[in-house]
Amino acid sequence: MSENAVPRVGQAAPTFRATASTGEIALDDFRGKQSVVLYFYPKADTPGCTREACAFRDSSQEFVKRGVAVIGVSADDVGAQQAFDQKYNLKFPLIADTDRAVINAYGVWGERVRPDGQKSVGVRRWTFLIDKTGTIRKVYQNVTPEEHAGEILRDLDSLQ
Repeated sequence: MSENAVPRVGQAAPTFRATASTGEIALDDFRGKQSVVLYFYPKADTPGCTREACAFRDSSQEFVKRGVAVIGVSADDVGAQQAFDQKYNLKFPLIADTDRAVINAYGVWGERVRPDGQKSVGVRRWTFLIDKTGTIRKVYQNVTPEEHAGEILRDLDSLQ
């Protein structure tokens, strides 16, 4: 299976309409209104993904103050996304990308190294910071789950 190209800084973010834990969502819903942190994670309710989601949850007011929406994406089904959301009281939508349309559009499906050092193929833990015009402002790879939300907040301060 060939990997899709990863969109780069300065390019238009691939648009999407998808089912999320909170209902239907589209990137165009935010155009002209809010910047978007679109973060991809391997699997709902696993240790690293939980730490990352809870860090975004705990920083949610800071993202709101900056006019930034947070959206998570994984290949889990909507039931798993809703259960993950409810279990940890997350304050943002989680896209259930079972057909990997959004995942493939952003080129995040591919080989990854798990915390135990094993290699696998799946959703890589990457994030795209998208401005109000729909342009990618920053791409994050090699993310540390518990530090990522703070890293983005620092970058938002310098990008504005």
